[in-house]
Amino acid sequence: MITRRTLMAFTASAAMFLSGHAMSQEKKELVIAYPSSMGLGYFALYNAIGEGYFEEENITIRPESLNGSAQVIQALLAGQAQLGHPGPGPLLNARGRGEDLVYIYNYFARSQFNLVTTEDSPFQTPADLKGKVIGVGTSDGAEVAFVRSIFDAAGMKEGSDYTFITVGEGGMAVAGFANKSIDAYAADTAGTATLRLRGVKLRNLTPPDFKAYFGNGYVTTRAFLDDNKDILEGFGRALVRGVKFGIDPANREATLQHAQMGNPQQLEDKEFASALLDIYFDLTTPLDPMKGYGYQNPVAWQQWQSTLVAAGDLKQPLDNLEQAYTNEFIEKWNAPR
Repeated sequence: MITRRTLMAFTASAAMFLSGHAMSQEKKELVIAYPSSMGLGYFALYNAIGEGYFEEENITIRPESLNGSAQVIQALLAGQAQLGHPGPGPLLNARGRGEDLVYIYNYFARSQFNLVTTEDSPFQTPADLKGKVIGVGTSDGAEVAFVRSIFDAAGMKEGSDYTFITVGEGGMAVAGFANKSIDAYAADTAGTATLRLRGVKLRNLTPPDFKAYFGNGYVTTRAFLDDNKDILEGFGRALVRGVKFGIDPANREATLQHAQMGNPQQLEDKEFASALLDIYFDLTTPLDPMKGYGYQNPVAWQQWQSTLVAAGDLKQPLDNLEQAYTNEFIEKWNAPR
């Protein structure tokens, strides 16, 4: 015989079960397309996963590693990812083709790319590389547009004054320098660290004006942004917490451990990994800390656009450059907890 008390208890249990089920159903999975599998570089994301910050925002993260910014943008446009991490050059090119993609979080606030050569080479400036071969990691990576703009500023054009050749990431560049197949290299942060770790002493040929260019950041489609502001607010809030957790010296070992989720091989050499982590701390620090993490500087965007147009990577200035990025979440992401 079912008593009233038993029935009430059953009803309450069922309600709790259904409520919990509904909450689990509401949890949002975000697929994020990255141009590489660089675990340490994305330390903020893996800290936010490992420390449960995304869980607190009712968000599940699924990172996907691709090969370069172009593939990241393709994944976004195909609906295979809700967020991507391309460079500003490929993003502006996509917008120039009519694709409504939006930069929402400036992650690498400082330039992560450099034009480097070996210390024993005769080259002292980019102009010295006329007629030479420049190695790149991928043919369409953000570092290619960056270095091309350096040569353009020196009055040099690809094809007639210098040549790009795809040699792969940092380790392959070591071989390129060793067998004299490249004279310089368009290096990202990890590539530079790898070259130095392998004993290649480098000379940085990047002009001072170009060192302030920001790098890759988080991008989404306009449609996803308009329909999911609460999710993006939670995503950025967790990401900022992940950055702040990482830069606290007390959390250094935990940060290195969390980064193994993205690329465990990168953590095999602890000394190299720790040194590289310090570089990423610097790259992700806002140029103006008062603006907060993720802030988009309109002047920097104008600088990127002007450089890309001058280099021929962008046919003409965009009619609505301000639509390429947004700062609408910055205050909430950086609000004290």
